[in-house]
Amino acid sequence: MPATPHLRSRRPLRSVLLALVAALLPLVAATALTAPAAAADEPTRGSAPGLAGKGAVPAAALTEVTNFGTNPSNLRMYLYVPESVTPKPAVVVAVHWCTGSGPDMYNGTEYDTLADRYGFIVLYPSVTRSSKCFDVSSPQALRRGGGSDPVGVKSMIDWVTRTYDADTGRVFATGISSGAMMTNVLLGDYPDVFAAGAAFSGVPFGCFATTDGSEWNSACSGGTVTRTAKEWGDLARGAYPGYTGPRPRMQIWHGTEDDVLRYPNFGEQIKQWTNVQGVSQTPTSTDTPQSGWTRTRYGGTGDRAPVEAISLQGVGHNLYAQGMASRVLTFFGLDGSGPAPQPQPGACRVRASVNAWNTGLTASVTLTNTGTTTVNGWKLGFTLPAGQAVTGGWGATYAPSSGSVTATNVSYNGTIAPGASVSFGYQASHTGNSAAPAAFTLNGTACAAG
Repeated sequence: MPATPHLRSRRPLRSVLLALVAALLPLVAATALTAPAAAADEPTRGSAPGLAGKGAVPAAALTEVTNFGTNPSNLRMYLYVPESVTPKPAVVVAVHWCTGSGPDMYNGTEYDTLADRYGFIVLYPSVTRSSKCFDVSSPQALRRGGGSDPVGVKSMIDWVTRTYDADTGRVFATGISSGAMMTNVLLGDYPDVFAAGAAFSGVPFGCFATTDGSEWNSACSGGTVTRTAKEWGDLARGAYPGYTGPRPRMQIWHGTEDDVLRYPNFGEQIKQWTNVQGVSQTPTSTDTPQSGWTRTRYGGTGDRAPVEAISLQGVGHNLYAQGMASRVLTFFGLDGSGPAPQPQPGACRVRASVNAWNTGLTASVTLTNTGTTTVNGWKLGFTLPAGQAVTGGWGATYAPSSGSVTATNVSYNGTIAPGASVSFGYQASHTGNSAAPAAFTLNGTACAAG
């Protein structure tokens, strides 16, 4: 595995982003773009002797990794591993804009310095086609395992998780412009891989779809593609037919004066991801974290709500600025001192069964205490499949009615002795997916299933 270490002098963020705006104009005009000339901060190819582990890359250096796996569209892979990488590290996939590259994303954002602080690994995919835009349009890109860029990115993630024993439950994606569109695509194609995403100036999954080989969709970029929340949700769910597990959370950023990917795409993304999460399009909270910003949260009010959307008044396509990456990490849950303790299954076991009809179902749940101490008061967390909503229940109280739900004991069944079980259940409506929840947590600790 040739690995190319690279120590760089970071270019000013402002110059990088101004270059982005200038470079996008030829794309909008549908002219061919050429790759930028090699600069002093472009990594050089070579070997990396004396590595700490088999296949590992040098620490604290942007490094190109080759031969990482299936790569149908010839992407390049760049990796940043901090000196203080934590055991079972999280992985952040940082996806560049049109005409950019992995090294440009490294230079133009602060994810590497945040990785130095918090111990996660940053992966920078890099396009080699002439436009330097990610494929978010082709039928191959818009289905799981279909080919093109998403397959290459998935291979990169697999390489990182194998090489560093990374935490497969804490893989995240974020991107700017074309990278934001790819963030939407990755979360649709691989909902079982990503825990959350953050999209800066993007469009919904499937909005940019074309069938003529074109990379550009003028109707979508112009903000004239409008669908219902369910239609958008079905597009994302259709990328991985039959999948009923948890879906990734999404953070959406957009400027009201975006003239490249017009502002209506902000609202269409909110429709899509609230539907995918099975939560209401009505915000549960609205605030102004900074002058000119309006932040809405859906399905929850905390920093890790199922969907979070930030609208920047009077700001154009070039909205990313220093400090925003820290807000992304807060949403991802990566801004603590190292990784949060990860709950291990074993102290509890949950068995859930469903009896469904046309548009309704009943679910029966049995929670068993497999630990050695008595449980005094319990909250069982789970995520309902998209389209389901609790309409009633017994043996527990349920809130909210959809999305990430918590069932809380009632007065008579809050104590569970070691080896004992409690049974409860709920009625729910559904729109076609009547599956039982796939995973459960007891008072924040993961439970075994079955």
